[in-house]
Amino acid sequence: MAKQYYGIIDIGSNSIRLVVYLRDKGGRLREVENVKAVARLSTYLQEEGELSRDGIDKLLDTLKSFEGVLATYDLEQTVCVATAAIRQSVNQAEILEEVTERTRFDMRILSEEEEAFYGYLAVVNSTSLTEGFTVDIGGGSTEITYFKDRKLIHSHSFPFGAVTLKQRFFKKDLPTEEEMTNLRQFLKDSFQTLSWLNGKKVPLVGIGGGARNVVQIDQNLKEYPLAGLHQYKMLDSDLSFIKNYLLTLSMKKLQKVEGLSKDRADIIIPATEVFHSLYDTVRADGFILSRKGLRDGVFYEQLTKGMGTHLFPNVLEESIQELINDYELNMKQIQHVQHLAKELFTQFHEKGIGSLKKEDWSNVKRASYVFNLGEYIDDEASAQHTFYLLANRTIDGLMHIDRLKLALMASFKNKTVFKQFINPYKTWFLKEERKHIRLLGAFLKFCYSLDSTRRSTIESLEVDRKNEEITITLYCNKDFMPEEYQGEKQKKHLEKALKSKISLSFVALQDS
Repeated sequence: MAKQYYGIIDIGSNSIRLVVYLRDKGGRLREVENVKAVARLSTYLQEEGELSRDGIDKLLDTLKSFEGVLATYDLEQTVCVATAAIRQSVNQAEILEEVTERTRFDMRILSEEEEAFYGYLAVVNSTSLTEGFTVDIGGGSTEITYFKDRKLIHSHSFPFGAVTLKQRFFKKDLPTEEEMTNLRQFLKDSFQTLSWLNGKKVPLVGIGGGARNVVQIDQNLKEYPLAGLHQYKMLDSDLSFIKNYLLTLSMKKLQKVEGLSKDRADIIIPATEVFHSLYDTVRADGFILSRKGLRDGVFYEQLTKGMGTHLFPNVLEESIQELINDYELNMKQIQHVQHLAKELFTQFHEKGIGSLKKEDWSNVKRASYVFNLGEYIDDEASAQHTFYLLANRTIDGLMHIDRLKLALMASFKNKTVFKQFINPYKTWFLKEERKHIRLLGAFLKFCYSLDSTRRSTIESLEVDRKNEEITITLYCNKDFMPEEYQGEKQKKHLEKALKSKISLSFVALQDS
C-alpha cells in the first residue's frame, strides 16, 4: 500500500508551523516533518486592526518556503488554518485573496469556537481524561475549554496571548514587580468573568508551545529520567517555582535556559503567569501537558468523518493496538495467556494470595499485551529493550507513572533486573508499591511460561492453598513437557514475590 501523507499549516500569532503526518496501518497519524517559522504576526497588527504590508509579506514568504518542503511529499491532503492574528485583522479578506493567488494553499480562518474545539478534541482523543480544562495560549489569543464525560461543555477565547500580554504590560523584555502585579490582577479579573471556571478541582491541560516549554524547563531542572512530554504532570508548586525562577534571570540567561526555545524567551513569563493564574482560578489538581493540539484536532475531525462521533472509543486501547502492530506481536498467544492469567488471578484473589486487588487485573491485562515486546529487537536483551521502549515511548492514554508501571511489569525478568530498572525511580513509589509491581511482573512472566510453545497446550487451571503452600493443577490438551519445563523454571520468581512454595501438577485431559 502506498504511503499516505497529510500536511497541515497552522498560522498562529507567534509562529507559523508546517507538520506532515504519515498515516500508519492502524489509521493513526504519525508526525514525520515539523517546520517552524517565528513570524510574530500579532506584532504587525496596527492600531486600526489592519495587518500591515510587512506582516502580509512575512506570511506569504513563509508559505512559499513551506511549498518547497511539501514538494518532496506525495500528499493526500493539505490543510491550511489561521488563528487569532488573521482572525483579528480587519483586512482578512485581502489577506485571504493574496494567499490564494500567490500560493497553492486555501487558507481557512478558524473562528474562536473552532479553535477552542480543536484543542479540546485533541486532548480527549490522546489522553484518558474524562473531565478537565484545556488552555491553549497563542501569541494573540487564549482558548479555554471545560469538558466532562469527554464532552465539550464550555469554551471561550480571550483576545490576549503571550505576545500581546507582553506588549501591553511590559515596557521592556523583563517585567518590573509592579508590571507583574498588574498582569496578575488583569488575568484574575478576566478569568473571573467566566463563572464555569471556578473551583472544579480537575486537571488543567496545557496545549501549545508555551505549555511545552514550561514542562521542558521543569524536566530539565529536575533531571527527569523518562523521555516524553505528552501527559507529563506538574503541580501548583512546580508552576510557582518555574515562574519565580524565570523572574530572577536576565534576558541573556533566559535565552540559555535548557528546555526554553530562544524565540520564546521574551514571552515565557506572561505565558507561565496565564497557566498559574488559571490553575488558581479553577483550583486544578494538576497541570498536564498535551503534545496534541489544534493541528491534531483538525485531523481527528477528518479521520472521524462519517463515524457519528469525533471521539475515539478508547484512547488507550488504540495505543496498545498500535504497539501490537508496530512490534508484530502474536495476538493468538496474547489472548491465550490472558485467559490463563485471568483464571489464575481470579483464584489467587478469591483465596487471598498475594493481596491482589480487583484493579490490579487491568494492569496485568494491559501489560500482557506488550509483555517482552523487546524480543522484536533482540532476544538476548529483550527485557532491557522492552523496558526502554515502553518507559520512553509516548502511549496516549497513560500518564508517565502508569507508563513506567507498564514497562516494569512487561519487562520483568527477575528480581535483580527489576531492581536495576526501578532504581532511578525509587522515590516515585513506596516500598510496598515496588514489591507489588514486582509481584505482578512475576505473575505475568509465569503465565507466559505456561504457553512457551504458543500451542495453547494448557486449557485451564485450578489453585489450591494449604498453609503456606500453593498447588496449581494445569489441565493440558496435548503433550505438555515444554510447558512443564518452563513453568517449573519460572515459578521461582513468583514464589519469591509471594514468599510461598508453589507446586505444579500437569494433568493430561484424557487421563483426568
